[in-house]
Amino acid sequence: MLRYSLVVVAGFWVAGAANAATWADGLFDELNKDFGSVPRGPTLEHRFRVRNNTRAQVNIAGIRVSCGCVSAYTNKPFLEPGEETAIVARMDTTRFTGPKSVTVYVTFDRPNVEEVRLWVQANGRNDFNLAPDTFAVGNVKRGISPSANVQVTFYGHLGAQITSVKGESNYIQPTFREVRRTEVEVVYQLTTSLRSDTPVGKWYTDVWVKTNIATMPQIRVPLTVEIESALTVSPEAVALGKVKVNTDTERRVIVRGTKPFRITKIQGVDDALQVKDSTPAAKEVHVLTVKVKPDRTGNLVRKVKVITDLEEDNETDFLIFATVADE
Repeated sequence: MLRYSLVVVAGFWVAGAANAATWADGLFDELNKDFGSVPRGPTLEHRFRVRNNTRAQVNIAGIRVSCGCVSAYTNKPFLEPGEETAIVARMDTTRFTGPKSVTVYVTFDRPNVEEVRLWVQANGRNDFNLAPDTFAVGNVKRGISPSANVQVTFYGHLGAQITSVKGESNYIQPTFREVRRTEVEVVYQLTTSLRSDTPVGKWYTDVWVKTNIATMPQIRVPLTVEIESALTVSPEAVALGKVKVNTDTERRVIVRGTKPFRITKIQGVDDALQVKDSTPAAKEVHVLTVKVKPDRTGNLVRKVKVITDLEEDNETDFLIFATVADE
C-alpha cells in the first residue's frame, strides 16, 4: 500500500504520548495529520486506519469534532477481531485562513468505554493556488505508467522557487518545471508518474513540494489512483437462470489483458461444463465460449479459473450460476 505521510509537530507528539497507553489508541496507525500549507478552497481528506488487533469485538459508538470546518465519519463502526475500517476526516479550507488545528474525538463502547483524540491541522493560505487541487490519476490497468499534472501558482512571491518534489512512496515519481514568471505570479507544473509495478488497489498518498518561501516551506498535493489488474474478465459472474437438464446452454466470456497473452490452462471444467478459447494465438482479447450441459437437477454453481502466460497477474476467474430443472 502507498504510505501516508506523518508530519509530527511537538504539540502533537506530547498529546499523543500522553494517551498512547490506552488499548483504543493502539488500534490506530497514527493519531494526527498535518496537511501543511494548503490553498483556500479544496476539501482535504485523510483516512485514519483502524484495525481491531484485540481478541474482543470493537465498536465505534460516536465521532465528534471540535470545529465545524472538519467532518468525520466511518462506514464500518463494528469490528470483529482482525477487521479494519477507517475514520475519514474531511477539512473544508474555505472555513479558515492561517493555521488551524482541529480535534476529532472517537468514542468506543466495546470492549469497554474509551475515547481517542485525533488531530488534523493545515495552514490555509491565499498566496498560492493548485489547479487541479489533486493528482487525480483515475482508474488504470496494472503494467501501465500513468501520469497526472498539477499547476502551482504563487502570488506575491516574485522570487518563489520550488526546490524539490518528493512522493511518500517509491511507486510515485514526481518532477517539476517552471512554466512562467511575471511581475505578479510564478507558475510551476508538477508531474507525477506511477511505476508500472504499482500494486493493484485504491491508493491515497501525498506528494510534498519544498519551496524557498520561509513562511511556506512545504506544500502538500494529494494523489489518488485505483490500479486494476492487468488481466480482467467480463462478466465476472455468468447468470444462466433456469436451464433444462441434459440441454446445451452457451454464453460468451471476454478476457482482456494490457498486452497480448495466451491462455495456457482453464480449471474448473468437466463433462457438464466446457470452456473453449476462440484462438490459441497471443492476443489482448480472448473470447471464451462457455457451454453448460447439466446431467442433474438442482443449483449449479461453478468457479472457472483462467491461467495465462503473463509474467504477473497471470490468472483470473469467473463464476457460473444456474438452476437446473427437468422442464
